Amino acid sequence: MAVETIQREMTVFARRARASAGRLHPELSLVSYTLLGHLEERDGCRATDLAAHYALDKSTVSRQVAALERTGLVERRQDPEDHRVQVLLLTEAGRHILGQVTVSRRAAVGERLADWSQEDLERFAGYLVRYNAWPRSG
Repeated sequence: MAVETIQREMTVFARRARASAGRLHPELSLVSYTLLGHLEERDGCRATDLAAHYALDKSTVSRQVAALERTGLVERRQDPEDHRVQVLLLTEAGRHILGQVTVSRRAAVGERLADWSQEDLERFAGYLVRYNAWPRSG
């Protein structure tokens, strides 16, 4: 059945992504990489926004953010619009590491997809966007 194959292959994909994240930068887990990318894309946000966006438990995000702060990749600043709120922002070191890992990840993905036609790449990209746009978490 196609759904079973998709589920199995997505599990393999997730395992490989987690394993490769450690090889690309040992201190940067896949979750940390994802959070850094979101902070860069949004030019900062609150920890609760990260938890909501990725359907993660607040304590999970809190632990990840604390580790990123300890390594100097993320810093907290007071929200200029609401002084009661703290916003997470990438530091220069965070931008640098994220850039390095992004280049490495793109190269690895590009290598795997090198013999795919442009039509196949566009179709696959469209399917991934469509799948990830599903409004419910989980």
